[in-house]
Amino acid sequence: MTEILVLYYSRDGSVARMAQLLARGVEEVKGAEARIRSVPAVSPVCEATEAAVPKQGAPYATLADLTECAGLALGSPAYFGNMAAPLKSFLDTTGALWLSGAMAGKPAAVFTSSGTLHGGQESCLLSMMIPLLHHGMLLLGLPGTQTELAATTSGGSPYGASHWAGVDDNREISAEESRLCRALGRRLAETARRLGF
Repeated sequence: MTEILVLYYSRDGSVARMAQLLARGVEEVKGAEARIRSVPAVSPVCEATEAAVPKQGAPYATLADLTECAGLALGSPAYFGNMAAPLKSFLDTTGALWLSGAMAGKPAAVFTSSGTLHGGQESCLLSMMIPLLHHGMLLLGLPGTQTELAATTSGGSPYGASHWAGVDDNREISAEESRLCRALGRRLAETARRLGF
């Protein structure tokens, strides 16, 4: 079975809903399954800690999740055009995987959500790509043949799936955004299968 890790941070729920859609796309590919994981919040207060098991949502990721996966979908809300600190903090712990080349050659894709239409979605997607490139991963986007890219009026980018959530996270994922999430999940799983993972 080709297992794709769908790893994300979500504060208000939109990125978590996108992760579910990507996982659905992964599992539409015969012989592929999704492993959904999240990361804990971080705090500027050094003494603050999260419980080892989240109160709700996906379990927290471990480095083993990264080494065991055949491909990775990485998701974060866009904060000032960048990935969220909790996701960056987790990625900062992957130095040993970089040294060993554990992620090299595996396919990867990124996805994001923002509160405003021009909330830095594409720069956030690019910020998540940088550590994946350092790991030697093969980045996948959404090709122009994905007709929803030309039809969407909210989220969607050649760099990866995106969603305009609204300032209060009150905008539902549109039909086009949903199809793009699923298409990205399928593309990731199909590529991992073709690469022999």
